[in-house]
Amino acid sequence: MSSSGLATEQVTDTTPLKVHRRVRWGECDPAGVVYTVNFCEYVASAFELFMAELLGGPLQTMKQRHGLATPARALTLEFTGPLRPDVRTRTFDLIIEGRSKNGRDIFRAKLTLIAVDPHTRVAIPIPGVLRERLDRYKGACASPS
Repeated sequence: MSSSGLATEQVTDTTPLKVHRRVRWGECDPAGVVYTVNFCEYVASAFELFMAELLGGPLQTMKQRHGLATPARALTLEFTGPLRPDVRTRTFDLIIEGRSKNGRDIFRAKLTLIAVDPHTRVAIPIPGVLRERLDRYKGACASPS
């Protein structure tokens, strides 16, 4: 836990994407336990960092460039650890696992996103560039190091 004004997130690896996150004092109850709702923020932030890395630029800029919106269809959060997408035609899943600094499992989340035309709000096929990069990322994560 930290109450400093320093950055709370840093991407430390890209395949699989690893984000070092410092939990801030205000994100916890008086006993120092992270408020449950903050884990959803951590998941959303990890998704944004992942997509920015995958698409090679700021998330909102890249989504506009590719004519894409990605509202969440579902979020499952199980308190029980690399980010591996499961890609379909119009939706994709990201499994986001949280671990403490010493490697202890903290939570596991599944975020399901839908490719949507930002103007009509109608589901569209995942744009080729995103599908290709998701598939490449999935393959790289499955490969033994």
